[in-house]
Amino acid sequence: MNRTKKKKLIVLYGGRSAEHEISMISAFNVLNNIDYRYYEVQLVFITKEGEWIKGPVLNVKPAYESTLKLSYATSEFDRSEDYTGTRIEPSAIYEAGAMVFPVLHGPNGEDGTIQGFLETLKMPYVGCGVLASASGMDKIMTKYVLQVAGIPQVPYVPVMKFTYKQAPLRIFEKCEGQLRYPMFIKPANMGSSVGISKAESRIELQKALEEAFKYDTRVIVEQAVDAREIEVAILGNDDVRTSEAGELIKDVPFYDYNAKYIDNKVTMQIPANVDSEIMKLARQYAKEAYEMIDGSGLARCDFFLTKNNELYLNELNTMPGFTQYSMYPLLWKNMGLEYGDLVEVLLYLAEKRFEARQELF
Repeated sequence: MNRTKKKKLIVLYGGRSAEHEISMISAFNVLNNIDYRYYEVQLVFITKEGEWIKGPVLNVKPAYESTLKLSYATSEFDRSEDYTGTRIEPSAIYEAGAMVFPVLHGPNGEDGTIQGFLETLKMPYVGCGVLASASGMDKIMTKYVLQVAGIPQVPYVPVMKFTYKQAPLRIFEKCEGQLRYPMFIKPANMGSSVGISKAESRIELQKALEEAFKYDTRVIVEQAVDAREIEVAILGNDDVRTSEAGELIKDVPFYDYNAKYIDNKVTMQIPANVDSEIMKLARQYAKEAYEMIDGSGLARCDFFLTKNNELYLNELNTMPGFTQYSMYPLLWKNMGLEYGDLVEVLLYLAEKRFEARQELF
């Protein structure tokens, strides 16, 4: 790659979401796989309270993940490796010619809000646009899109908080009329298994709904299935590529937040041990779903595979994790694309998508 001048890359991370800590880990891994010969990196940290802090410009990899937790009150930190920054208004991140890598997971980051903000600033950014981000983040909307596309999914019941508060008994009866126990209850707009519970009875269903409503006003109740979990990575704008599927091998009954990020009670089989027809079908469904939501840049598509080889698309993740345990970069590594090269491809796709959109306006 011939570049006479380094390009400015703004890495946006943290966020107000319950997935704040995951974003920090993902950002650290991204920052350690950027080619600093070609990029200088501006750190912009969003606190849990929603404050934006502009940190230093990096020309080398950060040494520790803790250094990414920026503060504008320098007295709070006494470790020399900690970076400090300046509190800014969000629009102050604008810089002509710069691009943004929003390493943000969950609401207020992955759901189209940040993407819409960056669109108004006319800045190129990594990942899906507003429509795809909003559709992929909202599990209920994803279900509706998949239904139109004819892609199989497990039975589900959408539940709104207002409706539930008005008539909880009616909601219980609707869920029990359309689904069987056990059921999974999930906030519609949350990832990384935050707020998800499994219910084996009406009492547990009630508790699970109340837990999910702590994170969102819209909740989805799904039929639990005895199935393996396989995932396909997606990369591209118009020319969409898919990876071979990988499988999550669990030693816990429910792959929750702690199992994923705290205890790491999961291993990955890449590629998944499935027959060639299932592998082909998973990649086909992933590509179709990605195109249906107008995906660009990247996404990860998650499936359930039953003992009878029934394949159900569970969800689309438009900003999958980039931690050391994350399936997305490992799936591409299996396809011959190393982490650093993957980051470079994502930045290239961001530029190309931005250029294409500018021709429309």
